[in-house]
Amino acid sequence: MASPKRDAVLAAAEEAAREAAVAIAEPGTVGDHVGFVMDEDRVGTHYFDCTAVAYPGWRWAITLTRPPRGRSALLSETHLVAGEDALLSPHWVPYAERLAPGDIGPGDVTPKNDDDPFLEGGFEATGEEDVDQLGFFELGLGRPRVLSPEGRDAAAQRWYDGEHGPDTDTARKAPAPCSSCGYFVPMAGALRSVFGVCANEWSPSDGSVVSLDHGCGAHSEVDVERSEPERIDPPVLDDSVLEIVEH
Repeated sequence: MASPKRDAVLAAAEEAAREAAVAIAEPGTVGDHVGFVMDEDRVGTHYFDCTAVAYPGWRWAITLTRPPRGRSALLSETHLVAGEDALLSPHWVPYAERLAPGDIGPGDVTPKNDDDPFLEGGFEATGEEDVDQLGFFELGLGRPRVLSPEGRDAAAQRWYDGEHGPDTDTARKAPAPCSSCGYFVPMAGALRSVFGVCANEWSPSDGSVVSLDHGCGAHSEVDVERSEPERIDPPVLDDSVLEIVEH
């Protein structure tokens, strides 16, 4: 599509455009004329720098027009528009994507995500008591959705890389791993081979999911080295010496 032909009448109406900008702008915020652009036939826009402190890089845009064979410019629209170097607000990010671990407080409720890739549909009852009982505990029977393989892998990786995994100072200095501790309660299902729950009230991981190769100093089968008690001879009283104490 060919560009509109430059209109000499509109291009020459810079002062009229400036007056229109001054009329709508805060005092002293209309700066230098920075350009004129033809939008379409007999419609063009003059641009002026906006010198307001709060709008660096923005421009006043004053659009003028004229009727066919008209010899004077008419005001059409006035706007404050962003230039190439304008300071703009960041792109809006939905709440569900901005949410970070620890953001949920008492009384807060997160919006439901029907397309959560970490969840998949639960399982329906079969009518067989043994199968359904297993399903309630292992497969999530009775819940609309359960963890998908992707959700399970994401949780496992997060836990393994966290403070109850094998790469913490506590785990590195532990005398033995959680897998051999009597307080280690293995998890059910697919995560059983990697994780369990600590049930030792003396452990810093009590009540938390821990990896088999995590560990701490409260391991049930590890003891401290016991030194032999120091032998102390009974006191000796020398009653042959008289000590005079002055008051």
